Amino acid sequence: MTMGLRWTAGLYLTGVLVSGFGSTAMWLASGIWVKSLTGSDSLAALTVFALWAPALVGPLLGTAADRVRRRPLMVWSNVAMAALLPTLLWVDSADRVWLLFAVLVLYGVQGTVHDAAEVALAASALDKRLLGDFNGLRTTVNEGVKLVAPLLAAGLFARYGAAPVALLDAATFALAAGVFALMRVREEKPAARPASARWARDIGEGLRTIRASPVLRPLMLTGSFTMLLAGVNGAAIYAVVDRGLGHSPTYAGVLYAVQGAGSVVAGLAAGPLLRRVTGRTLAAAGLALFALAVGARAVPHDGVALVASGLIGVGLPLVLVAAMTAVQREAPADAVGRTAATAHTLLFVPNAVALAVGAGLVALVDIRVLLPLLAATGVAGAAVVATRKAAPAVSGLPQSRVP
Repeated sequence: MTMGLRWTAGLYLTGVLVSGFGSTAMWLASGIWVKSLTGSDSLAALTVFALWAPALVGPLLGTAADRVRRRPLMVWSNVAMAALLPTLLWVDSADRVWLLFAVLVLYGVQGTVHDAAEVALAASALDKRLLGDFNGLRTTVNEGVKLVAPLLAAGLFARYGAAPVALLDAATFALAAGVFALMRVREEKPAARPASARWARDIGEGLRTIRASPVLRPLMLTGSFTMLLAGVNGAAIYAVVDRGLGHSPTYAGVLYAVQGAGSVVAGLAAGPLLRRVTGRTLAAAGLALFALAVGARAVPHDGVALVASGLIGVGLPLVLVAAMTAVQREAPADAVGRTAATAHTLLFVPNAVALAVGAGLVALVDIRVLLPLLAATGVAGAAVVATRKAAPAVSGLPQSRVP
């Protein structure tokens, strides 16, 4: 990697670190904020939905990321959030919580557009052979901040209230904008779209690209399936802590911290592994590891629960890094943003749906039955992914590049 590329990659990861730190802190604080003002557990839970809701229109938002230069889009979207977040200082009573939800939805919109632009910019600026390493490092950075930011956010909120957390997040957006502005990236102006190129056609291009590719199609199916299982597993966490281990709900924080540590390890390992095996093999291995760890959570023992959380943290990112690296390698240069945003929707909407479904399942099914069942389903899915031959490209659609 040349000095210029090292500088660009270093700044990129620094921006991800800074922005991710503030976003993680705000994510935690928003739920506590709503709970403290309204006393409602349901409204507090809706803060997460507000952040994720824009993923439902990911292909539309990703189209926007392909119509302009990506680096300026990343800079100005961060500037916009830095200017918007201080308005939350006005939220000091239950009747003003609506403003917090409105800002969280815009937060989700910015995040979806920004992620699509990030993925597309990395795909154009970096050597394709290094994308696996880069995405692994990005995962490590993202998961690493989750080990620190929630503790800081909780401490700030407990001592000073929500205002310092909102201002901290605004400052991190402003700093990230400055860091991204320093990146040395040469981008061509996107080609002008002819009048016949309608938004509806562009929005569907990401899905068409995924369907046409014998590389992307199975990886997206594997990722969606994995995140579906992960949603049910996430909904069962408090049942594991309470019924299985006999701890208070706060013990879930310990399990999440261990899971985050596992994800840091996975991020460091993903790049080297993708140089030795195919993305499909890595995704199958990640799914199998995740599934076996979920099944182990049915064992009512602290040591087993901690090891299982760490292995879940390793398995999940391997699937996601394999999928997103393939998007960067396979999608046409002028459609990476749309394809990445579509992949984001396909990967994470099943997780959100499964969280809701899982909450009902946990109330009806004993976790000693539910979790082993999830494990068996996941292992069977991994076996299918690992042994099934690659399907041909879809007829009538442009064939993607197979490495």
